[in-house]
Amino acid sequence: MPHIKLPDLPGIVGLLARFPQTAGPLNGLADALLRGPSPLTPGEREAIAAYVSSRNECAFCSGVHGAVATHLLHQEGRTAEHAETDPKMRALLTIAEKVRVDGRSVSHADIALARENGADDKTLHDTVLIAAAFSMYNRYVDGLATLAPDQPEVYARHAKNLAEGGYLTLPNAD
Repeated sequence: MPHIKLPDLPGIVGLLARFPQTAGPLNGLADALLRGPSPLTPGEREAIAAYVSSRNECAFCSGVHGAVATHLLHQEGRTAEHAETDPKMRALLTIAEKVRVDGRSVSHADIALARENGADDKTLHDTVLIAAAFSMYNRYVDGLATLAPDQPEVYARHAKNLAEGGYLTLPNAD
């Protein structure tokens, strides 16, 4: 049960519906990070968001963004295992993990390894900001004990909407 009065909508969806004054800026940030110009594909950026959300044990965010990453990576001709096997993505996920825990722990060696595997300044910037922002989103969702459905089909429906429509509109309530 949520800590505050929310509509019967899962995760951040209920928070965005209840507090529209913060919905616009939060959705705008998510859209800029996950769909705006970047050397990383939308699928790769969603994979970073899903990874951080999973490591933060945020069931709603990891469920939704994991499903979006799978959907987009498939459209990009890759599998969800891309992040586990691609050296650049492995290096970026190491950085994302350190940012998730304590951004000050990102080392020059972490950055050098990512650069050796093809990351440029914008890639590094985007990775760090996605990891930081999703740590915030995860804490927002879990700190208010929002609903996290157990049914994978709920996440799949949200994933399809987000993959095709982005983040600038309020998510569909189904």
